[in-house]
This record gives sequence, structure tokens and C-alpha cells, in this order.
Amino acid sequence: MRRTLIVVVAAIAVVAAVHAVRSPREHGVHRGGGSLRTLPRQTSPLEWPTYGFDVARSHAVPYDLAPPFRIAWKQVGDWSLIEFPPVVAAGRLFVGTNHGLLLALDAVTGHIVWQRKLGRCIASSPAVAGQSIVVGVLAAPPQCDRDVPSYVAAFDMRTGRTVWRNRSGPVEASPLVVGRTVIVGSWDGRLRAFDAATGALRWSFDTDGAIKAGAVLAGGRVIVGSYDGSLYAVDAHTGVLRWSTAVGARFYATPTVTGDRVINATTDGVVRAFDTSSGAEVWSRSIGRFAYSAAAVAGGRAYVGSYDHQLYALDVRTGGILWTHRAPGPISGAPTVLGRLVYFSSCGSCSSYESNRDARRTFAVDAVTGRLEWSFPDGEYSPVVSDGVRVYLTGYTAVYGLVPR
Repeated sequence: MRRTLIVVVAAIAVVAAVHAVRSPREHGVHRGGGSLRTLPRQTSPLEWPTYGFDVARSHAVPYDLAPPFRIAWKQVGDWSLIEFPPVVAAGRLFVGTNHGLLLALDAVTGHIVWQRKLGRCIASSPAVAGQSIVVGVLAAPPQCDRDVPSYVAAFDMRTGRTVWRNRSGPVEASPLVVGRTVIVGSWDGRLRAFDAATGALRWSFDTDGAIKAGAVLAGGRVIVGSYDGSLYAVDAHTGVLRWSTAVGARFYATPTVTGDRVINATTDGVVRAFDTSSGAEVWSRSIGRFAYSAAAVAGGRAYVGSYDHQLYALDVRTGGILWTHRAPGPISGAPTVLGRLVYFSSCGSCSSYESNRDARRTFAVDAVTGRLEWSFPDGEYSPVVSDGVRVYLTGYTAVYGLVPR
């Protein structure tokens, strides 16, 4: 688990205004062309209902929002680490902390609308299921590694009232909502499907290792990686195995689907592409000593971070490296593509052997060239999500609402 020896800090000093940073600093060779088409700026908020934005976990939207930004608000929950980004629905943000606080924030003001203390670590993003927010929990805070009962639960998004709760293994994976079904994996190696309205178990599928990654949907199949070194595809309605592919390395990152390919990094620092219908490996690319990052995909490129401090842009069809951009620390969380820019955060405490609080920053680079366009003095794992009107940035212990200047 990547929160090894994380020390909860009392506060983080952050400048009161965001400033644009434009720099000629570029790293690696820039190849390839094309552009990312953007939508006109939204006049009313849209939703970001799940980790990665959609069931393909693309981590990409064509919203016409770009820096420089100003801080509209900042909210701190309980001064504990926020490892995964919020989801956005019905004018609210929903986010969990490592100390087990589930928060509903007003998207305009950042004010806390309601909060629930769950008594378990939240180390994943929630998901919107109808009028409910579904979240999985694991172990007791602050270390999140104790053998205590864990569960998946749904809460009314308006009031925070518990709608249902069902016991499971420890959950570090963000739930996937497919119609009226919530699908989530756990450390006990089991992928479970719950009825979104009642929490009743619909089916389960067992692997031979812990499931710490979120699942993704492709062509009626739910695809998920396991710590047993295999990627699995099961029928979304029945849980029956359709194919599995062993690669001999652990899957921590949530996969990303683009067209007929699913792209997934493994902890040995390799990014692989698989055929979504058969599971056949199409290509593989080494990106350094360690990879936890899910890929963001847009414009024929896959963007993925590595513990070697590099953000990589890969060609989706071939796996070729188009460019790299160096960060001050390891890149553990998934990037986000908003329009023509790729946002990512670098870690200050991703591991016990490498700690640098000054590395806790968020960056935006040009999606085509990798050129630095903007930076922000807070970050750790997850960068930004957006509703098309505002950008919501996840810092180490805080969430910020940003608006274009």
C-alpha cells in the first residue's frame, strides 16, 4: 500500500493566489501531431460521476477551461490525506479522506453540506448511483492496514443518510456503476456486484490475489486487474469469466479503455495494451522502476506517470513514447486531460525511501508537446476534476475550487 509511513500534517502553507507559470522547460523528445478538440465553455455545471469521469475511466473531458485560475474556495476536511479525487453531481462534490471522513461540499462555495465519520479509511473515489453516493472502506485509520471488518455503503447524496451497507473485504478500489449495479473489488481477491438500490449481492468473482484497482466497462465486460498478476474480463450481468491474461506483475492501477484496447500499468513499471475482446496483449512499454498511475487517454495518446518522476505520453496504437515531462517527485495518481492540457500531481511522500514535501505540486502541460503551462503549490496523488464551470483540485489535505481569471 502506497501510504507507507505517511505522517498526517497539521497544515500546509499554500499561497493565497494561483499564478500562471510558463516555461521553456521541456523534457524528452516531442513527436507526433494532432490536436484535442474542445467544447465551448459551459454555462451550467455538468457532472463528473465516477473515478476517471466515465465507465471507460478515460480521465479526459473536452471542457474549455484553462489557466490562469484564481482560488474561489478552499476546504479542509480533517487534516488527513485525500488520496483520490472527488466526484461531482447535483451541484456538490463528494470526497473521502484517509481518516474516514466522507464529505459533501457545495460546488460553488466549498461549504460542507454534510459529513459522515465512517471509522474506516477511504482510499478511493466514491461513485454516483442514482440519488446515492457509493463508497468502499478499508481498515482503521490512520495506517489503513489493520484487520477489521470493511464494507461498501450507499448514502443519500442530499442528506448523507445511510441507504444500505453490505460487508466486503477491505476496499481500496473505486466503485464502478453499470446501470443498477455497483461493482467493486477488494483485498480478499473478490470482485462483487451489488444492487445499487438495496445493496443486495448479485454476483461475485474470485481471483487469486488482492484487487486494489477499480474495474472498467468494455463491450458488456467488466475488466479488472489483480495482485495475482492477471487481468480479468467477466460478464457485467452474470460475473462469468470471459477471458484472463497473466502478465506476471501486479495490477494496482485502474485500467482505461479506448476503442478496442484496454491500457493498464503494472507495478513493475510496464504499461500494456490488451485487446478488449480476447485479452491478447497488443504492446508493452517500460516507463521506469514503478508504476501506480492509471492512464488518461485523449487524442490518440495515453498519459501515465511513473515513480521515476516522469509523465509519459504514449501512442495508443503502438505504445511508442511521444514525449516525457519530468516532475520534482514520483507521479503516483492518474493524470487528467481537460481540453488541450494534461494535469498531474507529484508526490512528496509516496514512499518511505523518498520524501520531499516540496514536491507536492500540481502541473498542467500541453497535451501535444508536453510543455509546461501552469503549476499550483499543492498536490500529492490526484490532480483535478471539473464540471465544465470550475476546476476542483485535490491537494494533500485540501480541496480547492478554481475558476478561470
